[in-house]
Amino acid sequence: MPASKEPSGPLAALHYRDYRLLWAGQVVSLIGTRMQSVALLWHVNELTHSPLALGAVGLAGLIPLLLFALVGGVAADALDRRRLMLGAQCVTAVVAAGLGLWSLAGLREAWPLYAVAALNAGAFSFEGPARQALLPALVPRERLASAVSLNSVSSQFASIAGPAMMGWIIVHQGVAWVYLLNAASYLAVITALLAIRPAAMERTENPPRISFGAAVEGLRFVRHHRLLVSLMLLDFLATFFSSATSLLPLFAERVLRVGPEGYGLLAAAPSVGAALGAGAMALAPPIRRQGVVVLWAVAAYGAATVLFGVSRSFVLAFVALAGTGVADMVSTVLRQTIRQLTTPDSLRGRMTSINMIFFRGGPQLGELEAGLVAGWLGVTLSIVSGGVACLLAVAGITLAAPWLVAYQPEEEQPR
Repeated sequence: MPASKEPSGPLAALHYRDYRLLWAGQVVSLIGTRMQSVALLWHVNELTHSPLALGAVGLAGLIPLLLFALVGGVAADALDRRRLMLGAQCVTAVVAAGLGLWSLAGLREAWPLYAVAALNAGAFSFEGPARQALLPALVPRERLASAVSLNSVSSQFASIAGPAMMGWIIVHQGVAWVYLLNAASYLAVITALLAIRPAAMERTENPPRISFGAAVEGLRFVRHHRLLVSLMLLDFLATFFSSATSLLPLFAERVLRVGPEGYGLLAAAPSVGAALGAGAMALAPPIRRQGVVVLWAVAAYGAATVLFGVSRSFVLAFVALAGTGVADMVSTVLRQTIRQLTTPDSLRGRMTSINMIFFRGGPQLGELEAGLVAGWLGVTLSIVSGGVACLLAVAGITLAAPWLVAYQPEEEQPR
């Protein structure tokens, strides 16, 4: 009898029921999350009218991530990943509902908004590693790249749709309804998690105990895996030096001289480019020399940042920012795939939590660096110098990490 035909193509991962359920639930939930993240900044600005207060929102989210990321990684390897995600989603849903009700009653101070940012970051420290570690249990190894690409598509779609919906809701209903709708959106992913078959939740043999030793084991694994170290370092340096979007308000006002509408379009440009990049990755055939493509993608990210910094045309600036989104998405999909394929399931949660510190910490610290340089040398030189530094970082890692240049998936490597 002929063997059953395996699913193929860019949407292959959607053939698998459990992944399909989780992906659909996350699309709805992510739109709500993106609405709230943008609304928080708007709300803080409305209450304080202080740039420093706006920057403090990022700091409020960074501190819990640094404190709990390693713990969340150990928990993702030691506990039922589905239940861990359910707990985190329930916490953030309750927090969003509480903030919405408080806003309806008349919120007058900014500190609750910082508390929400911190609580959400703390929950993400547990949910993020569990979600990424769960992914290989939902699709076969050969469909992992498709699943990562589809996740990226949903994330970028939410990053475009969420802020647009947020603006309309605030104008017509008020900011409280953004928070309340976000709380409701969590029901989609919670329902999906409850519907996933228990067979997909099989645990690895001898899961670690939640302990300091288990966290050290994860750190030791990453430290001795030079491919992972080079990828994390590349991610950190690129986002640290090329955090151009943090200076968008100043660039729009002082360089391009466009109003809030123009600023909004520029803010959406990276997500538009990232969505195009994710679609291209989903349609592309399997990439053999993934290490080389990652390096070229990060170099393109730096070059697009330089182009944005020297642009004096709104159209050119939009295209350059979209270019950063395309390059970042190509790099992200490949880096996530490489990390998943090279990490044992028993350590996947801890590896993800360590990586979170790099890919979340880089942009947060980069915003501070970009602001300091902008105050010293000006907005344009801050952006351009960051892009140039990113290019130099790629060149340095290319020379120092030949194993990254040579990397290709095992099934693609010549025998």
